Amino acid sequence: MTLLLSLFGTGLILVALRDIFDTLFHPSGKGMLSRALPRFLWRGIRRIGHRYPLAQELCGPVTLLAVIASWAALLALGWAFVFWPHLARGFLLAMGLSSSAQGDFVDALYLSLVTLTTLGYGDITPASGWLKVLVPLEALVGFGLLTASLSWVVSLYPAFSRHRSLAHEVSLVREAESETGVGVRQMDALAAEQLLGSLTTQLIAVQTDLIHFPISYYFRSSKERFELSATMPCLLHLAQEGDSSDCGPGVRMRASMLRGAIEGFSDTIGARFLDLPSA
Repeated sequence: MTLLLSLFGTGLILVALRDIFDTLFHPSGKGMLSRALPRFLWRGIRRIGHRYPLAQELCGPVTLLAVIASWAALLALGWAFVFWPHLARGFLLAMGLSSSAQGDFVDALYLSLVTLTTLGYGDITPASGWLKVLVPLEALVGFGLLTASLSWVVSLYPAFSRHRSLAHEVSLVREAESETGVGVRQMDALAAEQLLGSLTTQLIAVQTDLIHFPISYYFRSSKERFELSATMPCLLHLAQEGDSSDCGPGVRMRASMLRGAIEGFSDTIGARFLDLPSA
């Protein structure tokens, strides 16, 4: 029984560490939890999104917190199962604590949570030599989880900014074209090249963000001008206009690059988030 509990706890710890590694350091890996949980939440929120637009805006932050909480829960439970069979003989209780409850799973979970969060109250301390190594090791893992999660959150917000900035710029181009009647074909060749080149660069950056930070896909805005999915048809329209034969060769080349970026972006969305073939 002791071996089975220890193996089960070790399995939970390894699953959590593998998912953390794939999410933070190897985005193209097979981290199942950080992919399945956001998809599950997003499908549920989409059903009520048309009635409650705020729900879609909250999906990203809620998903982010849920993934981090799931990592912490797996690690806490895993270490608790490892410690549980050894509470009776491998740990010492502080003065005033009841020894009858020393073997309860609740005490093992309490010890695991206190150690994982690096609080270290010291009311339950390891007595065996190998446990004196495992307990600080869990504290080290907990400290690493805290710092890695904070770094992850901080690095996500520039990705959100690039996504919304591109969508807003495309919206402004669409509005300006509608008000002035001046499109890519009527623009100066140099200005058209600069516009198409800038949009291509920004779209490639957004695609890279989606590859490195897949969870950023679930951060949505209820305002159309900040939502790239709503402005993508306009982006494709700009590429088609620039690809016209009466535009200069530089404009046509930039338009072809933009079209390629759009196709690559669509392939990334389809393969990573919609389970669609690249075609």
